[in-house]
Amino acid sequence: MPSFGLQLPSFSFAGVPDSQRFDHVAGLARAADETGFASLWVMDHFWQLPPLGGPDEPILEAYTLLGALATVTERIELGTMVTGVTYRNPAMLAKIVTTLDVISHGRAVLGIGAAWYVEEHEGLGFDYPSDRERLDRLEEALHICRAMFREESPTFQGRYYRTRGAKNIPGPLRPGGPPILVGGSGEKRTLKLVAQYADGSNIFGSPATIRHKLDVLDRHCADVGRDPAEITKTSLSTLILTKDAEETAGIEALLRPSAGADFDERFIVGDDASVIEQVAAYFDAGIDEVIVNMPTADLAAVRHAGELLTGHFGASASR
Repeated sequence: MPSFGLQLPSFSFAGVPDSQRFDHVAGLARAADETGFASLWVMDHFWQLPPLGGPDEPILEAYTLLGALATVTERIELGTMVTGVTYRNPAMLAKIVTTLDVISHGRAVLGIGAAWYVEEHEGLGFDYPSDRERLDRLEEALHICRAMFREESPTFQGRYYRTRGAKNIPGPLRPGGPPILVGGSGEKRTLKLVAQYADGSNIFGSPATIRHKLDVLDRHCADVGRDPAEITKTSLSTLILTKDAEETAGIEALLRPSAGADFDERFIVGDDASVIEQVAAYFDAGIDEVIVNMPTADLAAVRHAGELLTGHFGASASR
């Protein structure tokens, strides 16, 4: 059954002081939980992204925030979209996500990718290796996290990371451990890692782009003898709900010049009927869960989006 996720990308709220910032975020999370969204995501960044104002804008650390949101929600899954492999030792990351799973009573998801945002790495002193090395590190991290979710005391020796009789007590509450979602759609390596190791794959792009990427993923699955149906396919887009066609045209005129050809790859913009039509195209392309972010949304907008999407498609709270 189609399902929906909500990403909270921005923590800049007009008129909300720092002392009330978390309370406001918690309200958005509860609204998503109550209106049928199946998953809730935050970015794993320490500096805000340039399109959202850059490092001078507020941002909250992902896993501290998710642990707190676990206590104010009841059923929605919780994860990062996605953790940069460069930011944390994988064994430590497995412990963090396991702790989130315990706090949330089995609702944690490990979203992970090869990382990017060079300026953030440089500013905070994180090493930023080559693309090849980051993907090699990602593969080793997938081994370690999976083993620590499922095994009693795994030992792993890689080029970059190692464990020796690693304990993870208490273990995850979810049978088999938190699902592991790999973000990214590189055709040669990232989607191959999805086929080999992941429970989920998040792909950016328009429905046409997604069809192509899923065809590539299917071929990688065939190469490793895996059924592609075992992998949950998600997509992430920015959702802007408008009142009518006139407002839609105004929003597009504002955003298209800077987004260029990427506009149709990144945005879902329109009134209720138009958004339903656009979202349906993602499901037709093979997506199981459409994840949307709403950078400027308030509580009412989040509730409206949840009720509109889950109400129309009959989305389930569980995957």
